[in-house]
Amino acid sequence: MTGFTQHCGYVAPLDTANIDTDAIIPKQFLQKVTRIGFGRHLFHDWRFLDDAGEQPNPDFVLNQAEFADATILLTRENFGCGSSREHAPWALADYGFQVIIAPSFADIFYGNAINNQLLPVRLPEAAIEQLFALQRAHTRLQLCVDLASQTVRVSGAAEEFSVHFPIDPFHRHCLLNGLDSIGLTLQHADAITRYEQAQPAFLR
Repeated sequence: MTGFTQHCGYVAPLDTANIDTDAIIPKQFLQKVTRIGFGRHLFHDWRFLDDAGEQPNPDFVLNQAEFADATILLTRENFGCGSSREHAPWALADYGFQVIIAPSFADIFYGNAINNQLLPVRLPEAAIEQLFALQRAHTRLQLCVDLASQTVRVSGAAEEFSVHFPIDPFHRHCLLNGLDSIGLTLQHADAITRYEQAQPAFLR
């Protein structure tokens, strides 16, 4: 996996709290176990007016032309609550999002996002309010998110905005180095083999 260092992209504002994983990717689309192809079903019940996904809802933010190329999702608290389905970050990443900014995330979603190189950025409520206000003032709001310095800053707007975000050092290490749980384990393959070989035969 490619490591995450910095990403600059346009923001899509989703001004809704407590968005659960069934809203992110409804259960009827969970038949596959590979990570690709879920983007077309992202926020299905909000993006489309019909079950077949052929009639876009013109009022939904991701169907509006100015947000068609957004790669940063700005939203409200408790994002990713509900079931533990890993398909939720799969769908967000497959759609094209690389960063999700919110005041808080459900714990399991947060871990799943990290494991899939999708950066969840926690910011204080005041900073979130500032970003929503900036987005309203500049529809095509561009942000640069730097994991190395743990900062979010506005790019190209007249207003100055820069804020530091916290992240666990282990999570930061995994993202910077493109490591999911399997990749991290494989880094210790030799040590695992030595340990297994040292065990009695009946335990191997």
